[in-house]
Amino acid sequence: MATARSTPPLKAIERWLYVCCALVFAMVLLGGITRLTESGLSIVHWKPFTGWLPPLNDADWAQMFSAYRDSPEFRQLNFWMGIEDFKKIFWLEFLHRLLGRVIGVVYLLPFLWFVIRYRLPGNIYSGLTGRLTFLFILGGLQGALGWYMVKSGLVDQPSVSQYRLAAHLGLAVAIYGAMLHTAAGLRKAMAASTGPSGVRGARGISVLIFITMIWGALVSGLDGGAVYNTFPLMDGHVLPPGALSMSPWWLNPFENIGTVQFLHRLLAVCTAIAAIWLWWRNRKRNSRAVVFVAVFAVFQFCLGIATILSGATLYVAWAHQGGAMLLFSAAVWSWRESSA
Repeated sequence: MATARSTPPLKAIERWLYVCCALVFAMVLLGGITRLTESGLSIVHWKPFTGWLPPLNDADWAQMFSAYRDSPEFRQLNFWMGIEDFKKIFWLEFLHRLLGRVIGVVYLLPFLWFVIRYRLPGNIYSGLTGRLTFLFILGGLQGALGWYMVKSGLVDQPSVSQYRLAAHLGLAVAIYGAMLHTAAGLRKAMAASTGPSGVRGARGISVLIFITMIWGALVSGLDGGAVYNTFPLMDGHVLPPGALSMSPWWLNPFENIGTVQFLHRLLAVCTAIAAIWLWWRNRKRNSRAVVFVAVFAVFQFCLGIATILSGATLYVAWAHQGGAMLLFSAAVWSWRESSA
């Protein structure tokens, strides 16, 4: 038994982390479709420990709908809705929240088992217990941040703060990236690799992709995807008119719809160029991850153009978000990939 305690099952921990990664990936996509279908403000209260079950009878549905009818979204936009229409937007937000709870359970229970049963000594993989504990804390904060975001759309205007939306997505992506990075690190530790920790430039492009995604969230939060639906110019201009019209000037990159979309486009161009450069720089390393980064970057760039030209229609915009997650995944994997 002492030997078992001193030898944590790294393979099992790695697989568990990949399952958690897949669930967080799905969570981001579900959050995206919830946002795109304007379903995110349908549940006007937050019950993190008691909200596992949906309404089970007509009385429960009537109570839920009554609470929604007091919200700004119903009063200003959805005043025409009946209870059956309400159910259509309710279910996406409910499933989004439910998946968040499932992720918490899937993460916490195996984590406690590994800690109690094997004690996860830090010398196995630098500070593994500390990393996993910190990720759980971030997961809890993410749930609270989600409600903080929703709450901003329940006060006066039926729209959430673009800052809170960007923070909510950013933390989800950061948690996902940290999980994936840790899982890939365990694989490297089990292989006893002594090579470089990853391909050259992978860390930088991972950060660049993350920043690009944050500006994409700002575009979404401002409902800016349906504005300036031409490419490569923005209604005939490189920089849209009024791009620096706000005062003070530093608000424009965050609150001016034209400027925010311009910066997202610029960052996307830089990301595509950087991905191709990353592949060229590491082409002799026989790295599949680098190839995926380049391919996904080009594909994602094309999806971005399609999103612009379509006016951010539902499924094109959703595919664009999914493409961003695939690209980020490949970049983080290449960050951890040892040389062949």
